[in-house]
Amino acid sequence: MKSFLKCSLVFIAFSSVILSGCKKDVLTGISQEQSASAIRNVASAERRPDLVVHTGQSIQAAVNAASPGFIIQIEPSVYNESIVVNKANLQLIGTGDGVIIQNPGDAENGITVNDAGDGFVLKNVTVRNFEENGIYLTHVDNFLLSHVTAIENGEYGLFPVFCTGGIIEHCTASGHTDTGIYVGQSRDVEMNFNAAFGNVQGLEIENSTNVTASKNQCYDNSAGILVSYLPGLTSTTSINITVSNNHVYNNNHVNFSNPDGGFENFTPAGTGILVLAGTGVTVKDNNVSGNNTFGIAVVSGYTLANLTGITAFITAIDPIPHGYKIISNVLNNNGSAPAPIPLPAVDLLWDGPLWGGTAANVCYLNNIFSTSFPSPLPTCN
Repeated sequence: MKSFLKCSLVFIAFSSVILSGCKKDVLTGISQEQSASAIRNVASAERRPDLVVHTGQSIQAAVNAASPGFIIQIEPSVYNESIVVNKANLQLIGTGDGVIIQNPGDAENGITVNDAGDGFVLKNVTVRNFEENGIYLTHVDNFLLSHVTAIENGEYGLFPVFCTGGIIEHCTASGHTDTGIYVGQSRDVEMNFNAAFGNVQGLEIENSTNVTASKNQCYDNSAGILVSYLPGLTSTTSINITVSNNHVYNNNHVNFSNPDGGFENFTPAGTGILVLAGTGVTVKDNNVSGNNTFGIAVVSGYTLANLTGITAFITAIDPIPHGYKIISNVLNNNGSAPAPIPLPAVDLLWDGPLWGGTAANVCYLNNIFSTSFPSPLPTCN
């Protein structure tokens, strides 16, 4: 995402007109969002830690001394250090509350896991005040981030990219100038039971495949949840995304993104759930309320290209939403005090009438709402 963001400042200037890792198979009797987590938790519970980091010691020193597959237990304390992990199947487990990893000075990332192969686990840890990212994972498979708190870490709280398979559960992210909890250019990732507040964007799923975001709370961000499909990235697909059973409310925070940032610069305050192009996106059973600009909005690449002059939204990606289903959401009091953008302020927004879309592209069923554009909305068969 970062390379796209730095290359897209021209797009950002124009876009103000619209915007001011592998999942385990489900075990019998275990729900989808709990299956891989349960496997890891059982495995951890059956083993003693291989190393223990005591108060006053260094987590990085323990990582350096560890072999692949080690469990490192961390005692409650404030650890002023930045940590790099490049060994497979390493587990960093905080004991109870109070394990805090804090920026020792001007470090960019709190924990960086880089090409570490399979099975990284991080649990019961707070990471705060780093310059760029709290947790940065790249090319990590089958990871678990559980009960991780990210506070004011520059642009991103939790930032897995180019990962295959992973679970982000029971995590909290606040105070980030881009996104609290982000999944980018990845596949087979679950984001469940998390809370994101006080960020520019709460949760974002970008150019990814087979990702679910379920049972999260997103509030007091500029935008609650984004499913985005953008040109200029290595991954050129956005397929099979499900956003379900989330509570997305009062996302009216002023946009405080860095002026030299990217797409997030003009994300309008008052956004509940925003979906930009892609294929097979399902938004269902969400409670979306009190967002001043719109509740759930679907915007095509055609609209972005027409309003910005950036032809890449048509030529570099498929601009047409395919197989969207917006089902059984409850929306109220959205669009009451919109940001100054040339789109209707409503509970449910779809730009299909601007480019000739049909129910084959986006359809709606059993939603509870007061206002929409268009009216009526296309109905699912």
